[in-house]
Order: sequence, then C-alpha cells, then structure tokens
Amino acid sequence: FPGWCKGSISIIMLKNDIHHCKASGIFLRLAAGGLIADNNIHSNCEAGVDIRKGANPLILCNKIHSGLRSGIVVLGNGKGIIRSNQIYGNKEAGIYILYNGNPIVSGNHIFQGLAAGIAVNENGRGQITENVIRENQWGGADIRRGGDPVLRSNLICCGYSDGVVVGERGKGLIEGNTIYGNKGCGVWIMSSSLPHITNNRIGHNSIYGVAVFCRKDDANDYLANQGGNENFNDEGEAASWENDLDSEDECLTSRRPISVALVESNSINHNGAAGLYVKSSEALNIIANAIHANHDSGVAVLQSSQLTRIANNSISCNSLGGVLIESEARVELRGNGIYDNSSHGITSKGDGVIVENDIVGNRGCGLQLLQTADMKVTKNRIQSFWDYGIVMLDQTKGLVQENLIFQGRSKKTILQQVSNAEDCIVQNNKLLTFKSKSDIAWTLENPPARPHIEGSTRGTSMATNSQKVTTMSTRIAARMDGGCRNNGSIFCTIL
Repeated sequence: FPGWCKGSISIIMLKNDIHHCKASGIFLRLAAGGLIADNNIHSNCEAGVDIRKGANPLILCNKIHSGLRSGIVVLGNGKGIIRSNQIYGNKEAGIYILYNGNPIVSGNHIFQGLAAGIAVNENGRGQITENVIRENQWGGADIRRGGDPVLRSNLICCGYSDGVVVGERGKGLIEGNTIYGNKGCGVWIMSSSLPHITNNRIGHNSIYGVAVFCRKDDANDYLANQGGNENFNDEGEAASWENDLDSEDECLTSRRPISVALVESNSINHNGAAGLYVKSSEALNIIANAIHANHDSGVAVLQSSQLTRIANNSISCNSLGGVLIESEARVELRGNGIYDNSSHGITSKGDGVIVENDIVGNRGCGLQLLQTADMKVTKNRIQSFWDYGIVMLDQTKGLVQENLIFQGRSKKTILQQVSNAEDCIVQNNKLLTFKSKSDIAWTLENPPARPHIEGSTRGTSMATNSQKVTTMSTRIAARMDGGCRNNGSIFCTIL
C-alpha cells in the first residue's frame, strides 16, 4: 500500500519496501513533514515520492527506481530536502519540479533514467547542488516554461543527449557545474529563454559545447513524455495551483538580475563541434570564457538578428577558425584574445564591430571579411604567421582604422584589399614588417595580451576555476562512494 501523509503532521518511514502501487509510492500533502529514509521505493505506477501543497519532508538515503513515471515529483508549492538518494531507472524524470515546487536537492546520484535526470518546468524552482547526474537518456537537467532553479556544482556527465537543456521560457542560474562527455551538446539553449550560465566546465561533449537556437523546439512533445500526463490532481479534483502559491521567495543565494541571456566565465573545451554555436533571434552576451581546442570553430554565429556581444574571451587552439560570423549575424567583438587557431582568426560575412582584440598566431588570415560584410574594425592588434593580416574580398564595406598589424613569417603582404565597394574605408593603420633577422621581435604590451578580466590575470583565473572544479568533483565522488552505508543510527546521520 502507498504511504499517505496529509495535514500538519510528521511521519517517520524507515527501511520499508514500497513497490507496485497503482499510484505514487508515498504522498505528502498540506504541510506534511517528517523523515523518509533508507527505503526501497520501486516499480510504482506514478511517482515514487509525491510532494505538494506545502509539504516539507526530509527524503534521505532512499533507493527510488524502476518507476513508470518520475522518481520524485515536487509541485504545488511543495518543498523538502532531497539528499543522498539513489534515483535510477525511472521511465520519466528522476526528479520533476513544477508549479512553484521549491526543494533543496543535494548529494543525490541520479542515473540511467529513461528521460531527463532532473526536469524543472512550469515555474518550478529549487536549489540543485552537488549531485551526480549521469547516463540519462534525455538532458541531465532540463529547464523549461518558467522553470527557474539554481543548478550549482553538479557533475552532469555521460548522458545520451545534452548535458543541460534550457528550453522555451526557461531561466535559472547554472553555475560551477562539470558538464562532461554527453553525446549531445554540453548546454543547449533556446533563444526565448533567459539563463545565466557561469563558471562551468563544459568539455568533451560530442556536439557543441554551448548551442543557442532560435527555432521552436519539441517542448510540447517533451513535456507529454516528461510527466505531463502524471496525475497531478488530488483524488480526481481539479487542481488550481495558481491560487495556492506562496508569495515568499526562498532563494538561498543572491542572484544577479539579467535582462539578456548570459554565458560568462566558463571553460568550454574539447567539444566535438564548435565551442559555442549561435543561431538566434534574440540578444546574447558571451563574456570572459575560455574557449579552447574544440573540433570546429571556437565561436560560430550563424544567425543573430539582435546583437550578439562577444567580449573578453580567450579563444584558442580550435580545429578551425577562432570566430565565424555568417551573413545574417550582428556581432560586437571586443577585448578578446584569439590565438593559435588552425584556420582564420576571424571570418566575417556579417555586420557589427571588431574593436580592441588581439588576433595573433592563427594559421589562416588574422581577419577575413567576405561577401557583403559591413564591419567597423578598429584598434586591434593582428598578426598571422602564414597568411595576410587582414584581407577584404567581394563587396565588403565598412571602416578599417587604427589597427596595429604585424607581418608574420610568410612573404604575403600584411593587408590585402580586393573589395571595390565605395564604402570600404582603410585608413591610419600601422603596419610593422621584419626588415632583417636582427630585428627585435614584437610583443603584446601596453596593454598586455588580451583578454583583460577584472580582478584576475589570464591563466590565474583558469587555474583557479580548474582547481575549484576538481575539488568539487572529488567531494561529490567521495559522497557518492560513501553514500549512506553505515551501521550507525539514521538519526545520528541526520544530526
């Protein structure tokens, strides 16, 4: 029989087998609380544990698995602490948070689910920290339709789809996670969403590191398979959650408000396609990231009808060019260091400004303007070992002014202007050539090599981030390995 707890009472459920129920395994309602610990909850027709209407239990050290719906569902202003559970093999999301559900989810191992690891939809919130989320069939974390969680310091790895999905109208702070080895993208964002993605390590995913798309996704189909058909009504009565929501905001951390989707201070490396791929209809800020050794371009902007701002990033050693800007894109590139990429430093067919960047050591041209590009290119330091510093082809137009352009090892000219457009103005650039072997090599100084990130130096910042991620991953791994397997009292564990 399922466990019911309704009203302002507390229960203790320890070491039970709760399985093959026709509805959920455990129901908690109407400010119910208590301890649900060390139970084996499996093979139920609805959620393993269902928390709603202000219920606030402690769900600790349970095995919740093989359910025909979600492992745990939190909705209708439900709260609770969900800690150190093993949640696996459920047909829908391991944990599903919606309709203003706001739990604390930490230290859980959520794996091998047939859908998302954690899904946050329909204005769900939650503090989701230090979990291991791996080998799920859909996104490790999936945030849509007003979902606004804090997703911090989790290990999201080895999924069969994307690591983190922020779908239509999704929000949230996604901070300090390791998103690694997923078969899709590291982070997949829909342009009608508003996430803040910061200080994550996003690497070795099979497609893009971070991808931003403008087209409608399959959100409706997804939700239908993610618990949209769950029985969210109490005893068949129609639920009207909008009138039942608490007005208090229990965010445990201060959140910087943003008005434009923001990708900042992440390490995005060794992904199978571009490090950051943008095909968007809305504004986007890409600030102070290290985008390194991806198997395509570092940043590819195929479409951005509103401004995509790319500032103070280090973009290096990618298998194609540093930055690719296609003809339907509007881009501001400012203060970036674009180094040692295997093709051109920047290729642009679009519109915008390229200001105060260091574009050095790339194997193609430093800057290539093609087709009908219309760019203002000023105050950059540009050098290519093997090709032109700047080349302007086709019907490109714009202003190329006050750049410092160094000659590399090739005998090609520093600047090639083929464009005959009347609006293509090239003036007041400083060209430095090597006259003899005794010439002193030039260096990037006054100012030093870009990017310049406030409060840190290039390299120091990255080392700190890497150390943080390693420490976090070790701590999570130790917690998962230790789990709750001890011979002491469960109450001592809680204390």
